[in-house]
Amino acid sequence: MIPGRRLLGLTLLLALLGLVPAFFTPLQPAWLTIAGLLILMALVDAVRGWRPPRVDASRLHAGAWSQGRWRDSTLTLMHTGGRPLQVAVFDHYPSGWEMAGLPHALQHRLEAGSASQISYRLRPLLRGNHQFGRIELRIDSPWGLWQRRQWTGEPEAVRVFPDFARILHQSIHATDTRTQGGVLRRRRRGEGTDFHQLREYRQGDSLRAIDWKATARFQKPISREYQEERDQQIIFLLDCSRRMQAMDDERSHFDHALDAMLLLGWTAQKQGDAIGVYAFGGVERWLPPHKGRVAIDRLLEGVYDLQPTLATPDYLTAVERVLEKARKRSFVVLLTNLRDEDEDTLASSLQLLSERHLTLCASLREIALDQAVRTPVTSFEDAIRHAGTLDYLRARCTAMTRLSLRTRELLDVTPQELPTALVNNYLKLKESGQL
Repeated sequence: MIPGRRLLGLTLLLALLGLVPAFFTPLQPAWLTIAGLLILMALVDAVRGWRPPRVDASRLHAGAWSQGRWRDSTLTLMHTGGRPLQVAVFDHYPSGWEMAGLPHALQHRLEAGSASQISYRLRPLLRGNHQFGRIELRIDSPWGLWQRRQWTGEPEAVRVFPDFARILHQSIHATDTRTQGGVLRRRRRGEGTDFHQLREYRQGDSLRAIDWKATARFQKPISREYQEERDQQIIFLLDCSRRMQAMDDERSHFDHALDAMLLLGWTAQKQGDAIGVYAFGGVERWLPPHKGRVAIDRLLEGVYDLQPTLATPDYLTAVERVLEKARKRSFVVLLTNLRDEDEDTLASSLQLLSERHLTLCASLREIALDQAVRTPVTSFEDAIRHAGTLDYLRARCTAMTRLSLRTRELLDVTPQELPTALVNNYLKLKESGQL
């Protein structure tokens, strides 16, 4: 039992009235009588409200939440029987979420046998597994002098996934006019290894494309037409080390990399390519390549709870693991945050990886570096900061240049640029026939 607002207000009023008999003693007996009546009323009301009628509560919301997106949660209160109740409700939602609409006090008394619904809004800020606690009720005593705390409902586990709807919206901008829900596949006659169809021979066709049996049967030159293979593999090497904890705006580099990976994975599966993931850097998780719509579902299920750790990235070990697991030639995309001191280790790792697979290294560059370069220099401190930033970027650029000699593709972009850069690079490889 906790004092209600009505009891606190009456107690404050009684204290103020006590100032009068302090200077005018004949009124002291009257003040003591009023104080005694208030205490008696509080005791009686506490006894009457000690065991309030039970109120059952249930929670209704989406089982899977999207990071950063507001969603409604609805509480249903059911008064099973007894006196009418005045109830205030608070739902113990997961910590770290933004909330609007709680605590909520019912505007009407909850009658016996009736139900009432309360809606409020939540916005999860972090991916992964989260927990709702029990629902807390504060039920007024009959005279409203006390509130009785009551717990109802059960704890509930929920999962927060990356906001895939926003990622798909980004795909429209990332792929420009070359996509309509995917990549526009351009067949190249006579190229690829998957047989497409037979057709009449055309000037410029290779002699190797002529089907001699069909030519003899139809009594005219017939060519085989091929199309690009549709069973390519894309494997993401996802860095989960401490560097990916760097923040740009409200989101970490790891979250930006995860969104870009999901966007490229969605684009690739629309083309019939298989997608897989190997996470390293404090965690180790392998998702074998799969095709089709189920591949995206598996990808979301497999990475939604990953978080950057405090570990140091070990590129060489990660590459060796991927070479063990991925025997077929694949397009391997490394998502990381490089430093110039990584040059030696990463160079040997990428060289080893490139011997068997087509490789792309995508490194996230802090947006603060670009902002520091663009900021006007108005003081000596600004000049030192500007010079230091330029020196760091120059060393970074030198390291990237040396790395690019050992790998076919290298991207150094800000987190906001990463989704577009990855998808456009994939499209370029598709259209050039390298993938």
